Amino acid sequence: MPGQFFLNIFIALLWTLISDEPELSFTTFVAGYIVGIGIVFLMHRFFGERFYLARPYAFFKLILIFIRELFSSSILVLSQILSPKVNYQPGIFKYETQMRGEWEITAISLLLTLTPGSVVMEVTPEEDYLYIHAMDVEDSKEMLLKSLHSFEKAIMEVTR
Repeated sequence: MPGQFFLNIFIALLWTLISDEPELSFTTFVAGYIVGIGIVFLMHRFFGERFYLARPYAFFKLILIFIRELFSSSILVLSQILSPKVNYQPGIFKYETQMRGEWEITAISLLLTLTPGSVVMEVTPEEDYLYIHAMDVEDSKEMLLKSLHSFEKAIMEVTR
């Protein structure tokens, strides 16, 4: 991936030097960098690795997924808190995760704990199961499982 980045910088420098302007300008370099992104994207399969901007894009997508899940779980918790009757059943359930390694397990645990209504209580020593406490196991378990799957997919795009 560093080779793709340096090729993109080289294309931007060539774009700046070849452009018909009396002085070097930063905007011409940025335009060349954008053109270089397109060229490197079209050529990245010849490098035998992922496109070098795929990981920052996946990280940005993970942040957007977290914000979406944060708002949806906040609305669910707020509706449960403001309801006149207490009609939720807190509970603990076991979830088998596909995450491997300390970074991935920590990331999914923190993202899930930061969303209201759920907290990761424990990770098994083999790092293949999470014990999760949910505010309402009956109603919000499906939504929680859906957000866990979307978090796992997004984290794997970033780390692998």
